[in-house]
Amino acid sequence: MSERSSTISITARYVFPVAGPPLAGGCVTIRGERIESVGPQPVADAVDLGNVAILPGLVNTHTHLEFSDLDAPLGKPGMPLPEWIRLVVAARRAAAADSAAAIARGLAESARCGTTTIGEIATGGWSEPALRNAPAELVAFYETIGLTADRVAERLADAEQFVTRTHEAVGWRGGLSPHAPYSVHPELVVGLARLASSAGLPVAMHLAETREELELLRTGGGPFREMLVALGAWDPTAIPRGTRILEYLQVLAAAPRALVIHGNYLESDEIEYIAMHPQRMAVVYCPRTHAYFGHERYPLARLLALGASVALGTDSRASNPDLSVLAEMRHVARQFPAISPEMVLRLGTIAGARALGCADEVGTLEAGKLANLAIVSLPAREADDPHELLFDSDLPVAATYYRGVSVTGGSL
Repeated sequence: MSERSSTISITARYVFPVAGPPLAGGCVTIRGERIESVGPQPVADAVDLGNVAILPGLVNTHTHLEFSDLDAPLGKPGMPLPEWIRLVVAARRAAAADSAAAIARGLAESARCGTTTIGEIATGGWSEPALRNAPAELVAFYETIGLTADRVAERLADAEQFVTRTHEAVGWRGGLSPHAPYSVHPELVVGLARLASSAGLPVAMHLAETREELELLRTGGGPFREMLVALGAWDPTAIPRGTRILEYLQVLAAAPRALVIHGNYLESDEIEYIAMHPQRMAVVYCPRTHAYFGHERYPLARLLALGASVALGTDSRASNPDLSVLAEMRHVARQFPAISPEMVLRLGTIAGARALGCADEVGTLEAGKLANLAIVSLPAREADDPHELLFDSDLPVAATYYRGVSVTGGSL
């Protein structure tokens, strides 16, 4: 990519600023890497992109790019999560230690899909150079796993080293990710939340993903215990019987910003707790991964009704056929027709930007923000609500612009 120093204006059938209503024939003016203005009418010499929509660059709030070299999800639809995790562990062990190629493939696919902001779970084999050159605003959450008490100090030390690296990071920002209740000792979760608080970093944790997870917390038994025993990772003293997801939420609230990944089986009081902290806590819904495992209906309507912050993620190609946030939004629009299409668009843009702590720079088309754009092809028909043209369609992203420069081969 080359830096853009000139000023250019573009117009299209619709501009979706997200900060306001859609603009028919609207215009976006870009100066350098930032948006100079967004208006309802084209200015002189504006480039007409034709029958497309101009959107803010999409936000994928949760993914694991290390699995981007998979051509199809692991396992089969509807399989229990503990069985699927065994396949994930096997895939990780079979893969090369350096996942740079898979990450690069995932970043390229994300760009083609219109995504310009990513919340990435960075594992032990993550590739910092790949992230440094990413055509996206990127938050790398350092994943920590360690259920047994004897691993707490070592894992905290690793996380502290990662925090030190974030001070010198180029092209990405850092975060911490205690993986899940079944894989991280409670004392380690507390330590990571405190470290995130002192370092000013966000945290992300998989929570309330399955009924089996809740069974493990409640009774210490079930399929997750069997899986952990088979992997040699079970500590019968680690998790007090009767533990609830609410307790983890209360610990994570110590961080400046907390992402609750999945939240498929949150209880009413847990949803209410999240809704009480909309500026600091967000739930990340991964729609097609949720469908892949055949989970019960997602509590999206209740979360939104109570004012909880909700964003969208694709999760990884280990449970999803692709990394398209646009496809996730279309899935939500079909599954939840009572939720306004304006809200659906917000879930894949500004909601994710706020969850990742970068809403001042991305998530809407507004003067002063980065010129990160997704250009989406539209069907050749009319609609009472222009959002229908986005969501009641299978047409692809036609081009993606990151900081005013094409990352998909197009030009302005």
